Amino acid sequence: MDGTAIAEVTVVVVDGDPVFRMGMTALLGSVSGLSVVAEAATTDEAVAVVERYRPRVVVMDLRPGREGESGIDAARRLLRLRPQPAVLVVTVTDDDDSVLASLRSGARGYLLKGSDQAVLERAVRAVANGETLLGPGVGQRIAARLAGPYPGRPAPLLCGLTPREHEVLDLVARGLDNTAIARRLAVSPKTVRNHVSAVLTKLHTASRAEAIVRAREAGLGRER
Repeated sequence: MDGTAIAEVTVVVVDGDPVFRMGMTALLGSVSGLSVVAEAATTDEAVAVVERYRPRVVVMDLRPGREGESGIDAARRLLRLRPQPAVLVVTVTDDDDSVLASLRSGARGYLLKGSDQAVLERAVRAVANGETLLGPGVGQRIAARLAGPYPGRPAPLLCGLTPREHEVLDLVARGLDNTAIARRLAVSPKTVRNHVSAVLTKLHTASRAEAIVRAREAGLGRER
C-alpha cells in the first residue's frame, strides 16, 4: 500500500418506485467506498439534488421524468449539468433500442433491475472512472448487434456517436484523410478535425489507427 486514499464515490439514486429506491440506497450504502448522498423520485428532483450535491454517479431508472418526457430525455437533462455526473441506468427495460438510446444520450452504463450486488458495485465504480459497463446478457447482445450491419440495412451507430460523427468515422475507416473527408462532406478541414477528436474521445481510442480498427470491426469502412 502506498498510503494514497481512494476517493469516495458519491451517488444519487433516481427512481419513481420508493421501495426500489430505498432498497438501492441501502444496498449501495452498505458498500465500502460508495456513499448515497441523495435520492430523487423525478427528474426535476434529480436535477435539484445533483446540482446541490454534485455526485460522481447518478443511478437512475428510465421512467422518472416530467409528463411527456422519456427516460432518455431525463438522462440528457442530467448530463447537461456541470460538473457532469456519470449516469448508470438501472431499469427493467432490456430491448436493444433502449440500451443504444441510453448510451447515445451519454449514459455510461446499463444494468437490469435484479442485478446482484457485485455487478452493481462494479458498474458504479466503472462509470465513476469514465468506463462503460453493460450488464450480463445486455453487453453480449449489443456487441453482436454492433459487430456488423444487418442484411439490407446500414450499420447501426456506434455507441455515443452522432450521425455525422458516424459518417466521418466511416470515411476515416475507408482511408480518407481530413482534407478528403472535408471535400466529401462539404465542410471545413477544421470541422472534420473536431469530429475526429470527438470520435476518438467517445470510443476511448488513443489514435486514428485504433479508431479505424474499431470501425471496421463494426462493419464500417466498406465501399458501397
